[in-house]
Amino acid sequence: MNENVLEYSIQNSADTRQNKSFRERRCSRFGRGTLMKAELAIIGGTGFYNPGMAGNLEQLEVNTIYGSVTCQVGEHQGKNVVFLPRHGKEHNLPPHRINYRANIWALRELGVKCIISSTAVGSLRKEITPGMLVVLDQFIDFTKYRKHTFYDGTGGEVVHTDFTEPYCPQLRSCLCRILHQKGVPFLEKGTYICTEGPRYETPAEVKLFAAWGGDVVGMTNVPEVALAREAGLCYASLSLVTNYGSGLSSQPLNHQEVVEEMKAKINIIGDVFIKAFNSLTGVQDCRCAFKEDYKLGDKDN
Repeated sequence: MNENVLEYSIQNSADTRQNKSFRERRCSRFGRGTLMKAELAIIGGTGFYNPGMAGNLEQLEVNTIYGSVTCQVGEHQGKNVVFLPRHGKEHNLPPHRINYRANIWALRELGVKCIISSTAVGSLRKEITPGMLVVLDQFIDFTKYRKHTFYDGTGGEVVHTDFTEPYCPQLRSCLCRILHQKGVPFLEKGTYICTEGPRYETPAEVKLFAAWGGDVVGMTNVPEVALAREAGLCYASLSLVTNYGSGLSSQPLNHQEVVEEMKAKINIIGDVFIKAFNSLTGVQDCRCAFKEDYKLGDKDN
């Protein structure tokens, strides 16, 4: 999320508080009967959705075993939708300090089944120009110190999760169809290189990532996508190319170009997300929630 997105979000939040339907509610993972349920969620900079799309907004604080998460839940065409700002409501969390496990666990506790996320990325290839949208289909994890799994061996449980298709094919197909209908330039596939951050990449790293088969580079999609799969949730990500990677442009990287590119595409991304949620049938025709019935150490295996 960037300064432009943050300002947009705060202004609309202030307007929302004047609405009598707005309520704040503290939720616990053990708080039966008090937890508002929603099957759909958006993760990203809070300016990637139009707050006017949802009525009866509620600000929730969901307490999980990994930490507390603040989000908003609103209603759109009879469906509850969660809006979760990845960097916190005040944009005070750099990529390497985001509590990814708490975020995904909170969405799971709210009953979410489908997540669409938005990310700002740099291009690793000249032909992928700033302003293009990319529907991610693969990732390469170049992070170093993040807590990246729910299965950390606690209680002796060892689980290996399949990532042949890291992003939900059903949600990806939905995003591609809507982007085609809108006539928006985009890539139907793209490999996301996730770095630790918060620094930008060096030109040498950009060359290496491109040689690995990477298309775009960012700092937030991993472990978010991996945790969503471990939680059995459908997850897709729409990336906005905001700039060329270091060394592909004669100019040094700066945050202003990221802000300006996001500002130009906020309404398009928000509309795509809304149409995607409207088109979902509620039937998960994918393997995102599949869990292998195999226990390591089982004498019968």
